[in-house]
Amino acid sequence: MTALSLRGVTKRYGSLAAALDVHLEVEEGEIVTLVGPSGCGKSTLLRLVAGLERSDAGTITIGGELSDDGRRHRPPEHRRVGMVFQDHALFPHLDVAANVAFGLTDVPRDRRAAEVAAALERVGLPGLGARMPHELSGGEQQRVALARALAPRPSVVLLDEPFSSLDENLRARVRADTVAALRDTGSAALLVTHDQVEALALGDRVAVLDAGGLEQLGTPQDVFDRPRSRFVATFMGEADVLPATYDDGRVACELGALPLSVPPSVAEGRTDDLEVLLRPHDLEVVADAGSAARVVGSEYHGVQTAHVVRLPSGATITAWSAHRTRHAEGTPVTVTVLPGSVPVLVRGEDVVATTRTPAPGA
Repeated sequence: MTALSLRGVTKRYGSLAAALDVHLEVEEGEIVTLVGPSGCGKSTLLRLVAGLERSDAGTITIGGELSDDGRRHRPPEHRRVGMVFQDHALFPHLDVAANVAFGLTDVPRDRRAAEVAAALERVGLPGLGARMPHELSGGEQQRVALARALAPRPSVVLLDEPFSSLDENLRARVRADTVAALRDTGSAALLVTHDQVEALALGDRVAVLDAGGLEQLGTPQDVFDRPRSRFVATFMGEADVLPATYDDGRVACELGALPLSVPPSVAEGRTDDLEVLLRPHDLEVVADAGSAARVVGSEYHGVQTAHVVRLPSGATITAWSAHRTRHAEGTPVTVTVLPGSVPVLVRGEDVVATTRTPAPGA
């Protein structure tokens, strides 16, 4: 069953389109992450679903009930949504139990304590109902906010960059607890993040937004490995760009032949305006005394080393190596595309190919 449906949703602030003809559905129990650059409309979309903003056009349906069609507007308290904000938004004068109970107005008073206890148990905070918000850590406050959002059993939970204020180690733990709680309740969730890795790690599907429009919606693997546009390809992961050539069915760049199978339209069009996007983890750097390519810099990241290599053409490219592999600046090297990698071939803003060349006999 569909928990949330957006059909042609549009919201403008003067000449600025914060949401532009957005079509999106979230199924029961599904987590969809919204990711995009600052100002792309992620938080606006959440506010439209929550009822904190009115849409200009399109329809928003929550739990099978029409909430907004550009004319009719159901208020936030009647939308069956739970909201988790970036800054937790707990009531400082209420204890944890009262914060969680805030949305349980439809639950009989004699059952509220049990519902609050169950919600706190669900997020890993049993027995903390008497604590005040200021007595909790940042991670605990965020989990209280999640418990409050889940307690009324909403059709969909909206999370607006819920982990951005946490340090890296705490963020990973709270993130895992949040996903576990959502899975446990079967709640649908729409989660906004500015972190591409987080979007890929948490989402059953990922929605990439830009300038108010939905650029691509798909599984994390589809969005990362098979981007539909140059914007999605470059935004969802670091990539270097090299000119590419096409001749007699083969695609090549300065690093050599590429494992790409291209459609006939490439051969029919111009072939002097192609480029290939190469991600650092798809490349291998090997010391080679006879090569004209040179390492011009490196960064040690613990689990890996990022080598910056200047190619004979003068272009530079970054490649990641295992943490034990470190080449000194000035080392002559050869850079190759790792077997199994799928480079992205583009022409202008359009993706031309992201598929491997079929193996012999395939």
